[in-house]
Amino acid sequence: MRILLVEDDVMLGKSMVTSLSRHGYTVDWLQQGNGVEVNLNTETFMAIILDLTLPDTDGLEVLRRVRKAGHTLPILILTARDEIHDRVKGLDGGADDYLVKPFALEELLARLRVLIRRVSGHTDTQLEIGDLSISLKTNDVHYQGNPVKLTKNEFKILATLVTQSGRVLSKESLQQVLHGWDDLASDNAIEVHIHNLRKKIGGQLIKNIRGVGYIIEN
Repeated sequence: MRILLVEDDVMLGKSMVTSLSRHGYTVDWLQQGNGVEVNLNTETFMAIILDLTLPDTDGLEVLRRVRKAGHTLPILILTARDEIHDRVKGLDGGADDYLVKPFALEELLARLRVLIRRVSGHTDTQLEIGDLSISLKTNDVHYQGNPVKLTKNEFKILATLVTQSGRVLSKESLQQVLHGWDDLASDNAIEVHIHNLRKKIGGQLIKNIRGVGYIIEN
């Protein structure tokens, strides 16, 4: 699952990228706010983590512009501003949640899971479609009641397809889920991952829409 991090603190940003990546997220990191809209217009993210104190513009202004442009993905505000009126302004401005620095990684992960499952229409971190069960908390996968061992990239693809079930995802968007702004693998790499997933969770769950991409239907 792919996250857009907007944070100007270099030490904190590096730490968050490392920690979130370790827990199965692909994190693309901006240190300024003015690039957010451009990236949202051309690429797909599951959520944004947005700092309010940015060097080029106020985070609340970034939030306002993102919502005005019609982007509906979850936004978690991350800031040192802990006054009630700051929280209210952020939430009223279109943020979905608010986390004050300093924070515990476990709480950030929990809040992200809540936002992602909410936007995907689920009420629990344990997502189930047919015979498939996937945990956003532990990254455990079960098929027909049996545990399934997936590679890190296989889990990322499967979790993205499940949390966006009913939506066709292109090979390019799945590549971005795996690599973000880093060098992308070839289309064939995605096909290999899909092939391996089908061997592990059955061949019918992940459907190929020829010329468009892949989908898991509800």
